[in-house]
Amino acid sequence: MTKLSVGAILAVALAAATASSPGAVYIDPLLYNDVGANYTKWRNSSAIGFNPTNTAPPFIQVFDRSFLDITGPSATIRKIASNPGFAFAHEAPIYVQDLNLVIFASARGGALGYSGWYNNSVVSMINMTEVDMALASTTGDVNIQVQTLNLSDDVQMLNGATGPYKGDLLFVTAGRALLPPSVVRVNPSPPYNTTVILDNFLGRQFNSLDDIKILPGTDIMFFTDPPYGWLGGFRPEPMLPSQVYRFDPSTGQVRVIADQFVLPNGIAFAPNGKNCLHHRHGYLWRLPWNEPDLSSHNFDVDPTTQAFTNRRVFAYTDSGAPDGIHLDTNGNVYSGCGDGIHVWNDEGTLIGKFFLNSTASDLIFTKSGLVILGGTAMYVTNIQAHGMSLAAW
Repeated sequence: MTKLSVGAILAVALAAATASSPGAVYIDPLLYNDVGANYTKWRNSSAIGFNPTNTAPPFIQVFDRSFLDITGPSATIRKIASNPGFAFAHEAPIYVQDLNLVIFASARGGALGYSGWYNNSVVSMINMTEVDMALASTTGDVNIQVQTLNLSDDVQMLNGATGPYKGDLLFVTAGRALLPPSVVRVNPSPPYNTTVILDNFLGRQFNSLDDIKILPGTDIMFFTDPPYGWLGGFRPEPMLPSQVYRFDPSTGQVRVIADQFVLPNGIAFAPNGKNCLHHRHGYLWRLPWNEPDLSSHNFDVDPTTQAFTNRRVFAYTDSGAPDGIHLDTNGNVYSGCGDGIHVWNDEGTLIGKFFLNSTASDLIFTKSGLVILGGTAMYVTNIQAHGMSLAAW
């Protein structure tokens, strides 16, 4: 029997022995540190996911037993909505717990985005109460109807979100054509009253805002501004460098707190916020898709200026480009990647994946579990970990 065959059998056996979740497969790294010269599944591209056991997706891939503390004993991955012809579930998810709704946005451009210079992206919502009832009635997947939100024209090419923030949805938009990118507050109930709170840097339009988070314990907003709109053909040539900004809505002051990025993307903070301990102060993802570097970097947040300092590598994504990023209450890091959702512990060790074998751009924690945005499909996995909440601050 070949080394590879033995490894695959042992991985499955370990799955049965150690991963009590029915949707989990344990991959012991020691079995794959030396695959031998006759290995036939070398990965020559980050677009191909690492699935040495050839398990049919979706499934939970465990690289470290600590991941089982996240998933719990009964986690599975089930599809809850699907539209193969439209990338309706791309990014900017917010869970509105009081209404039990997940709000999210479609892709900006792309083959299945149906948006661009002349057409806006679509903001939708899915009712998680309906999802729970449908899942309880079957053991398989379901397809819940998503509802389109009729929002103000101030919301153009939504891509990043957090909240609820003081009862509102907090959006960053990429802008479209000559319509400026902006930071926007939207009431989550009809008629979805909208207030733009920032749409320029001292009279200059931003490039195409991508993601936003609130520093724990404060009302201070941090957002990233890459040139994706220009690269995607729905925004003019950039007027500003690719930077990260700090915005204080109480004073109106906005300033740059990190620069020298190619394509800054998702951003998140560790639960301790201002505490500069290990890797848990400010996570910023540098995503130069035109370079082989698909690393995430860790920063300390200066306790006085809140500038990002002491940059160092946190992790390298083995499949696709890391996108939306969130943390659970224990500081574990979750990100949408090329083959699903990757999860690292706070030291940067990859401990598991929610493996879809296709790109997942973003995710959000809900009472029903972790909701995954997979472009043309949405999934939920009933894990026991909980996400950070603005309400707790």
